Amino acid sequence: MRRLLTVSGNAFPGKRYHLRYLDLFVEDLGKIVDYISHELENPAAADKLVNAVEEAIHQRSSCAEAFEQYPSKRDRQYPYYRIYVQNYTIFYVVIGDVMEVRRILYSRRDLNEHI
Repeated sequence: MRRLLTVSGNAFPGKRYHLRYLDLFVEDLGKIVDYISHELENPAAADKLVNAVEEAIHQRSSCAEAFEQYPSKRDRQYPYYRIYVQNYTIFYVVIGDVMEVRRILYSRRDLNEHI
């Protein structure tokens, strides 16, 4: 997981967004990985999820604003965008040339309650 959290920029063509991860995202992902690894006793699946999350974020970082904004019920300074990875939804905002990854949540939760 450390590799995911230390990379900035992207290797894809197009506008270059630097990546920033909020502590809340790191905490969310850590809880998910712990649950899959320990409760479900499937560390291989946890590793696979982390790799899929990393790949999805890096692919999106070259075109972060090219997707539909998340229809939030709250007024926000920066609109949220979503990335779907397996059963999870990653939320991020774009601030200048930074793609700030804020949350990763289980998709069947009430997302509006947590965003």
